[in-house]
Parts: sequence; C-alpha cells; structure tokens
Amino acid sequence: MTSQTPESSPVPAPSKELRASHDDREAVVERLRDAAAEGRIDLDELDARLERALKSRTHGELAVVTADLPSPQPPTSGPPLVLKGGTFGASRGPGRWEVPGHVIAHGGVGGVKVDFTRVECRLTEVAVEAYGDTSGVTIVIPDAWAADTSGMDPGFGGLKDETTPDRLPGTPLIRLTGSGGSGGVVIRHPNNRERRKLHSNPAGTR
Repeated sequence: MTSQTPESSPVPAPSKELRASHDDREAVVERLRDAAAEGRIDLDELDARLERALKSRTHGELAVVTADLPSPQPPTSGPPLVLKGGTFGASRGPGRWEVPGHVIAHGGVGGVKVDFTRVECRLTEVAVEAYGDTSGVTIVIPDAWAADTSGMDPGFGGLKDETTPDRLPGTPLIRLTGSGGSGGVVIRHPNNRERRKLHSNPAGTR
C-alpha cells in the first residue's frame, strides 16, 4: 500500500453545495462590475446579477451568475516601482505615469508622495507597500477609486485613511500594506488645492 503525502494530493475545487462566504460574494460582485465596465453586460443586467450574487448562499448559485463571463485573468507580473524619500523627498505624479501592479514607498528622511490622480490604470488592483519611516508617506487617489487598508500596521506614526468607499466600476482598488513607522502614512483623495489644479490643467501638462 503506497502512501501519498499531503503536498502531492490534488486540491479539490469547491463543491457547488459548499456555503459561500462574504468574500466569495464580494469577489463575484467585483467581477460583475468589471464586466459592466467592459460592456459585456448592461446596467440593468448588472443590477439584476448583483442582487442574485448578494443573495447567493452556495458556490453553485454564484457560479450561475458568472457562467457566461470569461474567467478573470491573473495580473501581469513586473518589477515594482520603488520610491525612497531622501533629503529632499521623493514623489511620483501628479503627471501621467504608468502604474505597475506593485508600488513600494519608503518615507525615509524626506518623505514620499504618490499621486495617482492623473493616471490611466487598467489594473483591477494595485498593491502599495508604504513605510512611513521618519518623514511619512502620502498617497493620493482619484475620487472614483477606493482603498483597502486592513493589512496596514499603523506603527507609532499612525495611519490616516481619508478615502471614501465609493468606487466606480472598472476602477482600481488600492490594497495598502506596510507600516506607519514614526512618520505615519496618509491615504486620501485630492484636497481643494489639488482639485483646483486638476480643473485648471486637466491634461496634466506642466
């Protein structure tokens, strides 16, 4: 009789009768919103499917809601954007720049600001690691974007999440991790001065 190690055992797919969790339903909701943003389903159908997804109790019921949609593609991997705050600080934005799937910001002794307000990002999620260090990190995201800061360690300097949960379909979610350090980390939408600049110079030219 041969023995089989747990590592070599295949992982079974979830049974259709297995009860769905809040995270399972939320994943389907995001997939439906992305499908609507891509024009695969119209807004009326989106509303109907969202209602079915939120009422689904099992994996089988959730699978029916997305049965005619393509499987989500894994994010493309690439080198992360690393920002380090030296004596005079560091920043990315507010001009247009290509957003990678992973951004790492170290506040250092000069501070770092990451400004996403003028970018065009086709990713569904952007992982941002922020380390406040001595002088802190500030992250600015458009009003239509949302942030998940549940994986962030506030540290001594703290975390200020001044974003709203309102997220438009097809816009990225900023998944924030890291540590506030002594300088702290702030994530927010544009302030009044930044909004005036956005309206007066929508193209983002200097």
